Amino acid sequence: MNIFSFDEQYVASTYGRQKVHFVSGKGSLLYDENGKEYIDFGTGIAVNGLGVKFQPWLDAVKAQLDLLPHASNLYYTSPCALLAEKICSRTAMKKVFFANSGAEANECAIKVARKYSFDKYGSGREKIVALKNSFHGRTITTLAATGQDAFHKYFMPFTEGFVFGEPTFESVKALADEHTAAVMLETVQGEGGVNALGGEFLTKIAAFCKENDILLVIDEVQTGNGRTGKLYSFQNYGIIPDIFTTAKGLGNGLPIGAAVFGEKTASVLGKGDHGSTFGGNPVACAGACAVLDAIDDDLLAGVAERSKYIIDFLSALPSVKSVTGLGLMLGIETDDAAAKVAACLEKGLVVLTAKNKIRLLPALNIPYDILKKGLEVLKEVLA
Repeated sequence: MNIFSFDEQYVASTYGRQKVHFVSGKGSLLYDENGKEYIDFGTGIAVNGLGVKFQPWLDAVKAQLDLLPHASNLYYTSPCALLAEKICSRTAMKKVFFANSGAEANECAIKVARKYSFDKYGSGREKIVALKNSFHGRTITTLAATGQDAFHKYFMPFTEGFVFGEPTFESVKALADEHTAAVMLETVQGEGGVNALGGEFLTKIAAFCKENDILLVIDEVQTGNGRTGKLYSFQNYGIIPDIFTTAKGLGNGLPIGAAVFGEKTASVLGKGDHGSTFGGNPVACAGACAVLDAIDDDLLAGVAERSKYIIDFLSALPSVKSVTGLGLMLGIETDDAAAKVAACLEKGLVVLTAKNKIRLLPALNIPYDILKKGLEVLKEVLA
């Protein structure tokens, strides 16, 4: 069986895949069909945040599979309720809606923001201010919410009601008016180039939204679940959103997404207003409970330490123009990033791109010996 030819013949051609066939992995190491070992600085685009087959996650998933793989949301299951409690108790939020992906979570957040505004103010207050270079998903509505022209082709008409500002307080304030329901943003724009927006901007936006009863929606799909050194990135800045969304690292390998609601938005959705057949799946939720239990203060301190180590290492390299991002979500500005990513893969190191940068998303608990070995490969390629 030639997997490459099977894929080319039968799988939709939506991905520019690197020509490697991964068959197994453990922790921060991956292995291809020939047994070649790769150091994983990509974690499945920030999904395997605790590494491949993290043992407590694996144990929880296997145990739930033996009990009940699926029941639907017409009934109660323990993992769903327990996971919601864990998220709320660690974020000062009130309610959770579970979906299967970050895009679905963002769709839910948009619906809730508009319904909150309609319920309180009536029609005509549905505009959502997002940011240029943002990325919120690939459904029609989350593409409409994405502030990159490259995504606004072919699939017209897109959902209306989104406008895009620069990541400055003055720009967002100028766009927000009496027709605005919400401001939606990522604290670090991942697909947009690993750009951290910064505390001053975020605290000003949060205060402005609160003052004007405009909902603050924070997309934590990539930044969440320990990636930036806090459980959720907004916690770095002492702000509390009205809604935040998360996915990726929450599942550590299984599909899950969540829209999380604060005081204002906790009761917006009523019976029949939204739903998901697989949302809150007991296997995915059981695994996610193990993930959140593992992301404790010690692990988060380790994220900050590893981040500093990587930034210090990279900043000393002559070919590195800058290092952007936060925690273990980092971008390397250098020449010909795509070619360097391919060269890294050839040498057994998995890294990603984000626009013109090399993007690093290693596991939060990556052992230092593996981290150092991977950085030496990166140094060799960047030279």
